[in-house]
Amino acid sequence: MGVWTVVYIAPSKAKADRIKEILTREGFLVNLRVVSQAGGPSAPVEVLVPQGEAREAHEILAEHLGRSF
Repeated sequence: MGVWTVVYIAPSKAKADRIKEILTREGFLVNLRVVSQAGGPSAPVEVLVPQGEAREAHEILAEHLGRSF
């Protein structure tokens, strides 16, 4: 598939799933990767998109999550 880029690190799987839903609805391919199994369901999760789409994904997330992300 190519190179994937982290566009967001969610504090939990539930939050990562919400971010994935937003990006998927906007037409992005999205992968999730748990940072550490030690945290269980509250472990941080990386949200990744193809490298060439990272900038646009950041813009979409900024619109949905506010400029502070």
